[in-house]
Amino acid sequence: MTDTEPIPCREKVLIRTSWISTIGNAVLSVSKIVVGLISGSFAVISDGIDSATDVVISVVMIFTARIMSRPPSQKYAYGYEKAESIATKILSVIIFYAGIQMLVSSVESIFSSAPRFLPKTIAIYVTAFSIVGKLGLSFYQYRMGKKINSSLLTANAVNMRNDIVISSGVLVGLIFTFVLKLPILDSITGLLISLFIIRSSIQIFLDSNVELMDGVKDLSVYDKIFEAVEKVQGAYNPHRVRSRQIGNMYMIALDIEADGNISLNEAHAIAERVEDSIKQTIENVYDIVVHVEPFGKHHPEEKFGISKEMIE
Repeated sequence: MTDTEPIPCREKVLIRTSWISTIGNAVLSVSKIVVGLISGSFAVISDGIDSATDVVISVVMIFTARIMSRPPSQKYAYGYEKAESIATKILSVIIFYAGIQMLVSSVESIFSSAPRFLPKTIAIYVTAFSIVGKLGLSFYQYRMGKKINSSLLTANAVNMRNDIVISSGVLVGLIFTFVLKLPILDSITGLLISLFIIRSSIQIFLDSNVELMDGVKDLSVYDKIFEAVEKVQGAYNPHRVRSRQIGNMYMIALDIEADGNISLNEAHAIAERVEDSIKQTIENVYDIVVHVEPFGKHHPEEKFGISKEMIE
């Protein structure tokens, strides 16, 4: 399969998945915050706040999907697909902010001189319910993210997977709190959760840099480009190869050499065969630009692009 999925279909999947995530996380968030307040569990309240950030993230995803569906304009000739990376960046900042807030609250709770009480057992039940719910949402988001090759959905799926770890930590912390009769363990659990959330946000932030910096996440794409060119008779010395991602699609540009005595029509035919060979090797290729040069031409040192020697 070399053709990309039509943008409207991709938008519908992104919006539908985001709405399901919004509703699911809203239910989990309200349940944990309310039960956390009733039971007196700081860790459960923190977990509920983390789920509330997921609701905000899902709303951002819905808004982003509608931007991405816009056709190219005179100002944005490449379209609006990179809005997904910008939204992913916003997502990471929201997660980081929630983590910092939870960290500050956890530290204040640990060093507070106020009397401490054991949480009520209902906190355990709502946490177990949250783990099951998050597991389903995470699996669904990840599967849909891979289906449409969406960095935004997969990043949110990773965030939800982290939520499962967080809720599991809350559950373990609650059990130890009850067993050891130490209410402070509930606050310590909240502190550990906040550190985990901050770490996750930094990873998502760094990952979103790749597309915004016109890079590629899968470096093997260059090996595949060189292999594809080698299959084409009459195409030599592929160099100055550049690949970048726009949404889930690759934009590829490269220079090749050909016999300088052939006609323009023959050179054009070779370039077309190179394009076809690359598209048969790499999925989700939106556009390829092939520049044909006379064989043996001297190449000054190029500022941009990849040569075969650089990856060997």
